[in-house]
Amino acid sequence: MTADAIGVRLECDGPVATVTLCRPDVLNAQTPAMWRAMSAFSRELPGDVRVVVVRAEGRAFSAGLDLSVAGASGPGSFAELATLPEQESADRIAEFQAAFTWLHRPDIISVAAVQGHAIGAGFQLALACDLRVLAQDAKLSMAEVTLGLVPDLAGTKRLVELVGYSRALEICATGRRMDAAEADRIGLATLVVPPAELDGAV
Repeated sequence: MTADAIGVRLECDGPVATVTLCRPDVLNAQTPAMWRAMSAFSRELPGDVRVVVVRAEGRAFSAGLDLSVAGASGPGSFAELATLPEQESADRIAEFQAAFTWLHRPDIISVAAVQGHAIGAGFQLALACDLRVLAQDAKLSMAEVTLGLVPDLAGTKRLVELVGYSRALEICATGRRMDAAEADRIGLATLVVPPAELDGAV
């Protein structure tokens, strides 16, 4: 399956690798197939890569989980998770989390280039990176609670590390949206720049 069909691609240029979400028609909504591909990227990186940039095509970084996939049933679906034995379900979730956690490994520096919405899984992907450069139009939200879901893609630990337990709890429990200025003020943003300057700043 091609990168464009999956919705994410990896490109390497010397010591810099770029992971690009490429489903702009659905605001880069994420699927398990994308997570499997991103997890594989961690094993495919050439040894000389030192920086990984995570970016997205179109007007949004990522609108989060693709709800058309979330509502599916059958083998490999989210609905199936509830029917699996506890350990098997936990193992499946750990596989999903691996798409995010490798971005925080010690041999690379990862930078998220965030424009527009970074919602739910999109917010957690930005949190997985060491640094977050936000365009002024960025909107962040841990929106899982609004769907009755737990934000379980490893973003909550990073959120606590960045803003402290109390603020992280408030962000997760309310699912509210914050703009780039607030993200900068509370320590989530490394840098906030005009949208036209995002690539250069990264």
